[in-house]
Amino acid sequence: MADIQQFDVELFVKIHRGLSNGFFDWLMPLLRNRFFWSPLYLFIVVFCIRNYKKQGYYMIAMILTTFAIGDFIASRLIKPFIGRIRPCNDVNLADEIIRRVPCGSGFSFPSSHATNHFAIAVFLICLFYKDWKPILPLGLFWAFIISFAQVYVGVHYPIDTMFGALLGTCIGFFTFYLYTKIKPAI
Repeated sequence: MADIQQFDVELFVKIHRGLSNGFFDWLMPLLRNRFFWSPLYLFIVVFCIRNYKKQGYYMIAMILTTFAIGDFIASRLIKPFIGRIRPCNDVNLADEIIRRVPCGSGFSFPSSHATNHFAIAVFLICLFYKDWKPILPLGLFWAFIISFAQVYVGVHYPIDTMFGALLGTCIGFFTFYLYTKIKPAI
């Protein structure tokens, strides 16, 4: 376990400091900001309602359910149980941290951003892949870049985002399964 944690810290420093550049310093804080993605979220809502009418409202409800389940499991169940300190709050890394965003006082493992975005991405991929194949690489890239930004800005270790991605993927598949079993015939 100590070897895994050491690897995680070393990989964190390679990403956080080793990839440091002005463009990423500008871009990565934006990518993890919920308001930056508001146009995409609005597009998804309008797209679902416009193209799927009443069924679109159910799709949106399931997307929100997917988010809620992911956020609850990551933030309310796992994070307090594990209690891992964020790298930006770790006194052992104080000399390594570049303050790109406010650190926050919450715990680090797993990344809620990674959990939530992978859950939504996987749900949307399952929902629309049959009709629009490009959603697979686009959805996964979207979730990955948000997760990567968490490490780059210094608020999560790589394993936090990897586990969040795995957890979110499972939640996305689960909520899509629920969607297929209980969706109303509209």
